[in-house]
Amino acid sequence: MKVLVIDGQGGGLGRQLVSAVKEYDEDIEVMAVGTNSAATNAMLKAGADQAATGENSVVVASARADVIMGPVGIVIADSMLGEITPRMAVAVGQSSAKRILIPVNLCDNIVVGVSDASMGKNVQNAIEALARFTREIR
Repeated sequence: MKVLVIDGQGGGLGRQLVSAVKEYDEDIEVMAVGTNSAATNAMLKAGADQAATGENSVVVASARADVIMGPVGIVIADSMLGEITPRMAVAVGQSSAKRILIPVNLCDNIVVGVSDASMGKNVQNAIEALARFTREIR
């Protein structure tokens, strides 16, 4: 199974996701794509098996992934202070991968109806969703 983690800005959420996925199942191949080099480096240091940076990397990796994980902004063009290009958002949205999105109420995108959980709890919830999905396909 290939899990793609996408993040931008400082890569803090992506770092937490990569680390949690590897802790859940070290045999899962984790591809990390950052919208900038700082995010990519943070995810690589967290244990990603492969890492790349930029728009084309998001497009290519989205087509190859079984699961895509990241903040909800990865499906919204121009989100994350403009780091998510329209082409990136389309690639993630049109991917056949299962998307596990973390609600982040930043950068003018407010997700209503979601509890005000800590980022750590949101990462834990994302791993639980990944576990349910992996059980379904095994």
